Amino acid sequence: MQTFPLRGEYIQLIQLLKALNWVEHGAMAQYVVEEGLVKYNGEVDYRKRLKVRTGDVVEFEGQQVKVI
Repeated sequence: MQTFPLRGEYIQLIQLLKALNWVEHGAMAQYVVEEGLVKYNGEVDYRKRLKVRTGDVVEFEGQQVKVI
């Protein structure tokens, strides 16, 4: 599992996917979230603007990241 250092209180889920280079662009980030391909703390979450905070774990295509 990789880690992502958070700068600030939170990062939106679609921004995190782009920052990790797990998707090529914002439209793709929105698509994978809308299609239920992303897990947030072990559960599928469809909110594109979800606020990911310290301690949260995001999963996509067999990859995991813990926000620190």
